[in-house]
Amino acid sequence: MTGDVAVLGAGMHPWGKWGRSFVQYGTVAARAALADAGIGWPDVQSVVGADTVRGGYPGYVAGATFAQALGWQGSRVTSVYAACASGAQAINTARAQILSGMADVVLVIGADAAPKGFFAPAGGDRPDDPDWLRFRVLGATNPTYFGLYARRRMALHGDTPEDFARVKVKNAAAGALNPHARYRKAVSAEEVAASAVVADPLRLLDICATSDGAAALVLSGMDFARRHGAADPVRIRAVSTVTPTYPRTVPDLPDIATDSAAAVDPAPVGFRASIAKAAYEEAGIGPDDLSLAEVYDLSTALELEWYEDLGLCAPGEGTKLLHEGATALGGRVPVNPSGGLASFGEAVPAQAIAQVCELTWQLRGTAGDRQVSGARAGITANQGLFGHGSAVVAVR
Repeated sequence: MTGDVAVLGAGMHPWGKWGRSFVQYGTVAARAALADAGIGWPDVQSVVGADTVRGGYPGYVAGATFAQALGWQGSRVTSVYAACASGAQAINTARAQILSGMADVVLVIGADAAPKGFFAPAGGDRPDDPDWLRFRVLGATNPTYFGLYARRRMALHGDTPEDFARVKVKNAAAGALNPHARYRKAVSAEEVAASAVVADPLRLLDICATSDGAAALVLSGMDFARRHGAADPVRIRAVSTVTPTYPRTVPDLPDIATDSAAAVDPAPVGFRASIAKAAYEEAGIGPDDLSLAEVYDLSTALELEWYEDLGLCAPGEGTKLLHEGATALGGRVPVNPSGGLASFGEAVPAQAIAQVCELTWQLRGTAGDRQVSGARAGITANQGLFGHGSAVVAVR
């Protein structure tokens, strides 16, 4: 037995604002993934649903909700919640079930019907909840945090608003080629600069939207895949769900303070970099082996940070990598060839699964006009509130 599991099928519901239930989106994505895999719904032995907490009570039991919508057939169900890392947690749960022998075929689903505007914590008074506190005490909405982080990059590395705009231009060009993207229109740097200021220095086009959407995967053991006729499937080789290491010396959403480093030296690798490091170590590859990456571009400035956290360049050199064209389609290591959250927006439980869908299509060579030539290995990077790491390595 190896640590690999096969990706037999990938499916999505297009991102947008559709005004319907997340269950409808999820079943569309699930049926597309099953059809892609050539697997009948009755043959699925386990369903792992990534939860949404905004669609009412059924969102908390997404595994059973989707199983019921597809038609009860006796499969195991699991529901997971890890904020924006929910999809990676769902993939990891499915992988564990397969590698432990609990199931041969597992369906992973994430879907959301997001609210208009930025995400806010659920109602009620929760003074022990750092997410609630940052809104109530500081008024620090997500865009406020993104703006502060952009300012930090400007102060430390000399990044400029024009650099941030280049990220949007790059991702919009890729998203224009993606039929699942919400925004399918190329954008110029001038249009980014002309958009409204949301949280200085970031403008409206620097920040991702909130969206409806869904993504699903059919995963199996390698023996089952071969019996099913998939001799050389895309394989998930690593999933990283690590937590931070004490002390943390840089404020990070939703926390509004740092740990003291007076008595304990900071870890040599920061939290986001540790997410990728754990994935590389498990997969037995490094940044130089990557063909592409899908990263969590909540803002244009945060994408530049991921370049460095993934080891694609040295700290502070993300902008240099961008200017060289290395992360654009046709570059050395395209980042967000799907168009990223810049083109999709956030559908929280689905986005880490959607990233793996993109890796799957790229590694199969079926990504159409946005295809990365000769793609053999890719990584996803994501981050959930409260210290949820999220990275997946897929290979072919």
